[in-house]
Amino acid sequence: MSQEEKSAPATDATGGLNMETILEQWRRERPDIDPMPMAVCGDIWRAGEKLRQAVLANWATRDLDIAGSDVLLTLRRQGHGESLSPSALAKEMMLSTSAMTNRLDRLENRGLIERTMDPSDRRGLKIALTDEGYALAEEMIVSHVATEESMLSALSDKERVQIRRLLAKIG
Repeated sequence: MSQEEKSAPATDATGGLNMETILEQWRRERPDIDPMPMAVCGDIWRAGEKLRQAVLANWATRDLDIAGSDVLLTLRRQGHGESLSPSALAKEMMLSTSAMTNRLDRLENRGLIERTMDPSDRRGLKIALTDEGYALAEEMIVSHVATEESMLSALSDKERVQIRRLLAKIG
């Protein structure tokens, strides 16, 4: 083993520098500053990125990105045959209405959603899943939950509740 390999800092499962090593470095370089907030945020960001990558890989098997998947699953959770106006859909997804147009266009072109006139407002539109979109959303929710379950399998039910409670304190 070369001297360089012997002195190489430890990495974590994501290939990033081990958080304990980062803490040691900051404590050495700036003993006047407690680096623990950086470690907590870093651990949360790394875990979030790992979860995001697994979800993206799952969606990619259906030729969808997070944006399209979010639209389909938001419509699906409304109930079979239900629809939303573009503004209500954007609100449910915490997006601006301008961010919706391209998403809806792509999904409509694939035959997964349809835009119809709102019967209670001549100027309004309603967005609904097509039968194909509904069937895809049904498949997606099952594989999505399975993907997330596999990522969280090392955690007990009590730990999952605890993580949610702790993260809620942050926002």
